[in-house]
Amino acid sequence: MKLTAFERAKQGTGASRRLRITGRTPGIVYGGATAPQLIEVDHNALWHALKKEAFHSSVLTMDIGGTESPVLLRDVQMHPFKQLVLHIDFQRVDATTRLHMKVPLHFFGDENSQAVKTEGCIANHVISELDVLCLPSDLPEFIKVDLSGLRKGASLHLAQIEMPKGVSVVIHGGDKNPVVVSVVAVAGAEPAPAEAPAADAAAKPAAKPAAKAKK
Repeated sequence: MKLTAFERAKQGTGASRRLRITGRTPGIVYGGATAPQLIEVDHNALWHALKKEAFHSSVLTMDIGGTESPVLLRDVQMHPFKQLVLHIDFQRVDATTRLHMKVPLHFFGDENSQAVKTEGCIANHVISELDVLCLPSDLPEFIKVDLSGLRKGASLHLAQIEMPKGVSVVIHGGDKNPVVVSVVAVAGAEPAPAEAPAADAAAKPAAKPAAKAKK
């Protein structure tokens, strides 16, 4: 994704307040061998960009005065009750340095699993994102998680998820293989009945009416 930014000459609380009145959001770009740079971005464009998942989890291309550079979104300060971005931070990206990022998980296939389809269960997403380490060129926008193999009584663990090439997971805590998706039985739900073969139904003779007793 591409984002256009402009150099910001003035700083301070008063200058930032006046900037927001004009529809701009103050920000900063830091990292690398270059000194931190004060920037401002169009608030409306930024507001819509923040609604996109890729804006939070992928390498962005920032254009400042015609010069493009890769950056990552690192922090967003929101107004406590207004739809207003107060400040935004970006970090410069070095192509040879590994990134530590949070990447969202995209789940699919649960409606085709035995657990959901015939065993009266639902898939409970215990973890929705992963901390990963990788080079900028290997950073995925999201990680796919196939749930089509879920069965009642069996959870999906981290080790069962296939990681994209060049991506490693950062584990927090003592559990090296945490549960990502648990299979939960729905209270009162009954397993789907097995369908009787049509041939058997057709072969079964119709019941004869009971004979009337003779007087």
